[in-house]
Amino acid sequence: MAKKMGLGRGLSAILPDVEEVVESVGHQAAPIVVPADAVVELPLGDIDPNRDQPRKKFDDEALAQLADSIRHSGVLSPILVAREGSRYTIIAGERRWRAARLAGIDTIPAIVREWDDVRRQEAALIENIQRENLNPIEEAQGIYVLMNECALTQEAVAERLGRSRPAVANLLRLLGLPAPIQQAVIDGAISAGHARVLAGVGDKQLQATLFAKTVQGGWSVRQLEAAAKQATEARREKPKAAPLPVEYQELTERLRSATGLKVSLQGSEHKGRIVLEYASQEELQRLWDMLGE
Repeated sequence: MAKKMGLGRGLSAILPDVEEVVESVGHQAAPIVVPADAVVELPLGDIDPNRDQPRKKFDDEALAQLADSIRHSGVLSPILVAREGSRYTIIAGERRWRAARLAGIDTIPAIVREWDDVRRQEAALIENIQRENLNPIEEAQGIYVLMNECALTQEAVAERLGRSRPAVANLLRLLGLPAPIQQAVIDGAISAGHARVLAGVGDKQLQATLFAKTVQGGWSVRQLEAAAKQATEARREKPKAAPLPVEYQELTERLRSATGLKVSLQGSEHKGRIVLEYASQEELQRLWDMLGE
């Protein structure tokens, strides 16, 4: 028996339409010899998850909902697997595989590919990104692995993923953030926009302070940008000159006695200013009179 199987949105971008070819054995469907890329029913117990799966976090509630759908309608989109001896490794579709196990079914439609580790990683990353299933940290980690295993540049990865090179570069910068900030992105406590701002703060202590204030205060990305800019500019100001030697205290006292005003010396021995402060019109007039004598 042969019938058409509809492909999912992510898989359809990287796989052609294929035919499912299975034969019935008792009450279970068993695969027969089929051409490469055909859709076959594989026992769930013969399939292993991909150790390099870019997606690390699976929502339990969403999996339960998908399992309910599978019990009612079956798995409508095949998963993609690679042959590993007598077993199979998932390239794309681990979420459907997990949900199928929860649903208690025995087999799942799958497309078998004879791909090496590099091609598997690329397909797994592309499929997850197309389905928008990855959080920014998982996506950045997947891109990093893809670049290293495939020896790809940022430009090459961007072209394969349909992204701009700056977008890829911004994602990779997130991997330089401390673990607590990365975890906050994974948990949804802060957005990728927040993380990009924090990644641009070179001072680690300031970065940690801004992160804490963002979480505690519920700052928007714009609020964080403004705070980061203000703090960074303040730290770039020139340091204050060393205080004048104590001997100059006598000069300050003599000026205070002579004018009756509050006097301060600011600067160094080489350059600075003398500040006279008056608190009333009378004090200002007295100084005027003294200078006019």
